[in-house]
Formats: sequence, structure tokens, C-alpha cells
Amino acid sequence: MQHGYVANKEDLLKRLRRAEGQVRGIQRMIEEDTYCIDVLTQVSAATKALETVALGLLDDHLNHCVAEAAKEGGQVGEDKMREASAAIARLVRS
Repeated sequence: MQHGYVANKEDLLKRLRRAEGQVRGIQRMIEEDTYCIDVLTQVSAATKALETVALGLLDDHLNHCVAEAAKEGGQVGEDKMREASAAIARLVRS
């Protein structure tokens, strides 16, 4: 089975590499005793980058995996809907 994000894989990897660089930059800022507000600004940017990746993955999951399961119907469809709902709840809580 192919995952829904395959079509956007390179974009997702690019965004993750950017977020990884931001996190390394934050670590460097802490090591260099950078002003708190400047560090917090970078933490916010890294968080936003990861949220963008998460929302992209969720969108791909809904449009591919959940849509296919809904077409199949029955228990499979119900399970995928429940799984997607739980994933959305986790994203909202974080």
C-alpha cells in the first residue's frame, strides 16, 4: 500500500530539513546565551514549520487513506475515521 503523502514527499522532506536547521539554530542560540525573546521567536518559527508538515500529512491522509477506506465502507471505513479523528485531536492539543 502506498502512503498518501508520496506525491508530496520531497516538499515534506524539504520542510523537515528546514525545521531541523531551525532547531539546531535554537540550540546554538542557547549555547551562546542569546536573549530569551529572540530564542522564543525561533522556537515559534520551528513549531510553525512542524505544524505545517503535520497539517500537510493530515490533509494527504484524509484525501488518500481515509477517502479510500470510506469508499470501502464497513469497519475499515469506521476505523480510518476514528483514527483520523484521534490524530486531529492530538494536533489540536499540542
